[in-house]
Amino acid sequence: MLALLVLGAPLAATAATLLGATMGTTYRLILPSLASPDTRLKTRVDGLLARINGQMSTYQADSELSRLNASPSGEWLAVSADLFEVLKAAHAVSVASDGAFDITVGPLVDLWGFGPSPQLARPPQPDALAAARARVGYRQLELADGPPRVRKARADLALDLSAIAKGYAVDQVAALVENAGLHDYLIDIGGELRVAGQRRPGQAWQVGVALPSAEREGLERVLPLTNNALATSGDYRNYFDYGGRRYSHEIDPATGQPLQHALASVSVLHASCMWADAYATALLVMGPQRGLALATRQHLAALFLVRTPAGFTAYHTPGFPPPR
Repeated sequence: MLALLVLGAPLAATAATLLGATMGTTYRLILPSLASPDTRLKTRVDGLLARINGQMSTYQADSELSRLNASPSGEWLAVSADLFEVLKAAHAVSVASDGAFDITVGPLVDLWGFGPSPQLARPPQPDALAAARARVGYRQLELADGPPRVRKARADLALDLSAIAKGYAVDQVAALVENAGLHDYLIDIGGELRVAGQRRPGQAWQVGVALPSAEREGLERVLPLTNNALATSGDYRNYFDYGGRRYSHEIDPATGQPLQHALASVSVLHASCMWADAYATALLVMGPQRGLALATRQHLAALFLVRTPAGFTAYHTPGFPPPR
């Protein structure tokens, strides 16, 4: 995910900022109405994020998701309400994107060397690629309500929530902060963020969308935001070069290959960071034409940055703020 930068005039000296680590990255929570960091609130935030990580991490062998991945096929397995909510949202985005978003893509991510256990940075052999592709397909996971439970069609089905879980965690922290009576805040987990209220009296939060370039830092545009979430997915932060070709960590489930189209990043505005997170990935995988068509059909506020010989060209749906 691309970093999103908070811009504008300095915050009041009394603004509190809570910092911590979670989900293999960092979080920050900015609370302009607090004069100093609230240690009790930070303890609650850390506890919430530890619980979500313990449910959805692929890096923790004892997480709920890891246990689900290791379970046999054919049996209905009870899952927590939190995990089920994320699985249901992931399924909905998979259906809407015709499988471009697919949380079962883990075997392909691992095979290409971008998973929890990095492998040699080189393309896999065709037989290994075919075997991994056979394990991928969101339709191989069944979901059922009352009580929440899931069933895998095959034992080696492996779920990876890295493209949606951080957004869900942002939403959950936002709910915790709101319940604490704080209505002006910014919560950022690994570049996925949500804001509410004002940064200062009379001033919206100012957020910059970074250019998707490993060679050149800069901003594509600055967005004044309030009561909204923003997630960005890009193909340039995590990659390897082999044989004169660049291979991105973003994998197309339909081909089993890293993305090769010209779309470099997608940013999505949404009331929910979870949905913004998932749709940003789906639209990126689909590419500029199919992605823009889906965003338009779904009435998503989305920004597409496409590589051209002259630099980046921006396209956006009607709901996304134009350059100022």
